[in-house]
Amino acid sequence: MLPESTAPSGQDAGPEPKPSVVVSHLDIVYEVYGAKRGRPAAPTDEENGLRIVERFLGEREEKLGHVQKVHAVRDVSFVANVGESIGIIGRNGSGKSTLLRAIAGLIPPTSGSVWLSGEPSLLGVNAILLGDLTGERNIMIGGQALGLSPKEVRSRFDDIVEFSGIGDFVYMPMKAYSSGMGARLRFAISTAKSPDILMVDEALATGDADFKARSSERIKQIRDEAGTVFVVSHSNNTIKEMCTRALWMDKGQLIADGPAADVVAEYQKTFPQKPKKATDSPGPKAKDS
Repeated sequence: MLPESTAPSGQDAGPEPKPSVVVSHLDIVYEVYGAKRGRPAAPTDEENGLRIVERFLGEREEKLGHVQKVHAVRDVSFVANVGESIGIIGRNGSGKSTLLRAIAGLIPPTSGSVWLSGEPSLLGVNAILLGDLTGERNIMIGGQALGLSPKEVRSRFDDIVEFSGIGDFVYMPMKAYSSGMGARLRFAISTAKSPDILMVDEALATGDADFKARSSERIKQIRDEAGTVFVVSHSNNTIKEMCTRALWMDKGQLIADGPAADVVAEYQKTFPQKPKKATDSPGPKAKDS
């Protein structure tokens, strides 16, 4: 784990950090239901039917062997402070999104605890979007789901539409939107009210450079308004640009916690290195006279 930063001797360390999220020895274990790997297919339709009935009756694991436990998060502990933007990095299946959902209160801990000093907002969950309704109606519903009054939503309506960049599509059903348009609208709605704790899971992967720049500025604004931001992304550049700190997850464990640039640099060392191209090609060998 990277060493924690400390103020130089004799210098003022600044105001005491105010914790907003405390994760203590968090464990998340999933039970995955499915056929036991390597089990041969039943020779008859009747036996296949019996197996289906057994599964729905919830026979014991040792009898059917169809329950597998997945240890998604393993003994993770850290403290996040007000005003921090924290990136969570790691390969697929490392436990990043599971950790985020546990902080949001969507997944109960198997053991350990999560303490929050404010209301969490997981991007795309608090903003409820319905495909059969227009973007306009979704803005009204999503804004009120965030705790805004109808009057407050209407006063921010134009800003939400402008930020999302969907233009007149706001008056069309959302099922007609591209995935990128839907992602941009979710971000715009979810950040219409500065939450105490904002969690963004890969939502910034969609969009052009202009939208990413505006999203980055919006996250900085939330930070400045005494909020805490978590960002899960596979883009190391996104983490370095948007975050002051990074958590590196691997196989459910917290590998490193420190300044974003330092943690990303350590993480990148685990990637296969591309062979360097030769800058100078050797000239032709001289023939013997």
